[in-house]
Amino acid sequence: MRGTPKTKPHPERVAVLALDGAYPFELGIPSRILGAADGRYEVLTCTVDGRPVRTNADFTIGVEHGPELLETADTVVITSMPPAYIPAELPDTVAAALARIRPDARIVSICTAAFVLAEAGLLDGRRATTHWQVADVFRRRFPKVDLDPDVLFVADGRMLTSAGAASGVDICLHIVRTDHGSELANSVARRCVVPPFRDGGQAQYIEQPVPVSGAASTAATRAWALARLDEPLTLTDLAGHARMSLRTFARRFTDEVGLSPGRWLIQQRVARARHLLEASDLPVDRIAAEVGFATGASLRQHLHAAIGVSPQAYRRTFQQTR
Repeated sequence: MRGTPKTKPHPERVAVLALDGAYPFELGIPSRILGAADGRYEVLTCTVDGRPVRTNADFTIGVEHGPELLETADTVVITSMPPAYIPAELPDTVAAALARIRPDARIVSICTAAFVLAEAGLLDGRRATTHWQVADVFRRRFPKVDLDPDVLFVADGRMLTSAGAASGVDICLHIVRTDHGSELANSVARRCVVPPFRDGGQAQYIEQPVPVSGAASTAATRAWALARLDEPLTLTDLAGHARMSLRTFARRFTDEVGLSPGRWLIQQRVARARHLLEASDLPVDRIAAEVGFATGASLRQHLHAAIGVSPQAYRRTFQQTR
């Protein structure tokens, strides 16, 4: 007797809330990224009253949904607006719309939309981020929020916040990676012609003095290190490859990437380990050796610090996806 055919899982509903002054670029990110995830997400757009909304460009956008859409959403994404559009107080229409969001829904802000979540009290006591240019203003207005302006995004429970503009791409890829594994997230990134995971944080994009002409980059050394993650690379090894002193290399690396060389190496090793946990049946100790951790215990420690689960739990989560 033939078994019952498997039914295709119902896609997760994602509601994108467009507010007055929305940046068109950020407004389109959820549909473009999540919409490329093989039907895993249904992305719909709404406004607080169902009416067209002004963008910061020379056009308005019309939507097919009002705030009632938020009641049915598994994930709600609030997109950004220019600083001049950030309200001093939360408008009643926006507060009413946010009140419709289910208590178990995941809520995501892109760029300056973190101000909306913070004004609603949704980020109190939580870690969050926003665009580095408005970080000081945010910190003064919302002292109860643990602001980290150096990262590209923060996931704190069901609240996810991202930094400026294109970091909306990073956080949407993070959602795909968290929900369905890095294999699908990498596939989405390839289709959209974006990096699946960007090194470092916002620090690398903050305006800095113009470097001395002809200053060497650490990019070639980073590529060299990625091809040798299974080796016990040290700062001396990296600086030697770049032909720089230890101090110069460490400073230039941090300026370019936004992370110290040591933190960057751990990040890359964890990312490689996650891929091997999803795409292979290698034992944990073997994966640890493949990615440059001295022991399986070291891999367990760093993976748990990065994503909060053990290698075995991570592998079980994505076994079906693989």
